[in-house]
Amino acid sequence: MSKSMRYAPEVRERAVRLVQEAQKDHQSQWAAIQSVADKIGCTHETLRRWVRQDERNSGLRAGVTSDERDRLKQLERENRELKRANEILRKASAFFAQAELDRK
Repeated sequence: MSKSMRYAPEVRERAVRLVQEAQKDHQSQWAAIQSVADKIGCTHETLRRWVRQDERNSGLRAGVTSDERDRLKQLERENRELKRANEILRKASAFFAQAELDRK
């Protein structure tokens, strides 16, 4: 049974910074992640994802940055709204065209 917890952005930033600082004291990044995760009370995998996203945001790792992901979500939302509006306009146009034909 998994429990979903939200962490404050400050906690995430601090945890990532701690991992970056602790890397020199550990044999691998994973060892540093395990050490810091145990201290802050989150799972190792959660902290690993935060570190990977920070690496993408800072350009150290290939992938979609947080800003790009947010922009993509916004564009997809706008696209859905526009498709919905176009469908309404298409149906209204067909309705009024049929009404014009029926009137003659």
